[in-house]
Amino acid sequence: MITLRKITLENRRSIFNLEVSEDQRRYVASNLSSMASCYVLTTNGGHPFPFAIYADEQPVGFVMLTYGITGYDLPSVADGNYCILRLMIDKQFQNRGYGRAAMTKILEFIRTFPAGPANYCWIPYAGENSVAQKLYESFGFRDNGEICNNELVTVLQI
Repeated sequence: MITLRKITLENRRSIFNLEVSEDQRRYVASNLSSMASCYVLTTNGGHPFPFAIYADEQPVGFVMLTYGITGYDLPSVADGNYCILRLMIDKQFQNRGYGRAAMTKILEFIRTFPAGPANYCWIPYAGENSVAQKLYESFGFRDNGEICNNELVTVLQI
């Protein structure tokens, strides 16, 4: 069973050590870098939500959600909406359905509106990352034509 768990002193190192495969590294920052970004966002008025993704008691991935991102050149959909800024499943746990199961849990969490009301969830992604695109589209996300930091923007009404 897939669950989202807080990053703690006890699990942080195992989350920092999770990695995507070599050919996917150009698509996602390291989990340590993402946690540093959470700190910066928090100190600048944003609302990041970093979570470890667990399959039963095994950490298998990481997700970073945001609300109220500040200090970045953002697409118009960003204002007052949630973003799945980072999502990764470790290379040894890929192709087991964990990404799809995690996305279900992520959207359930977002729909609780933990930082405030919103109409949309958006995700920036590299256009050549067809695996990610297929996953997002299977949940109803659709590209809105905007580009954010050289990445396509896909949007879901929540």
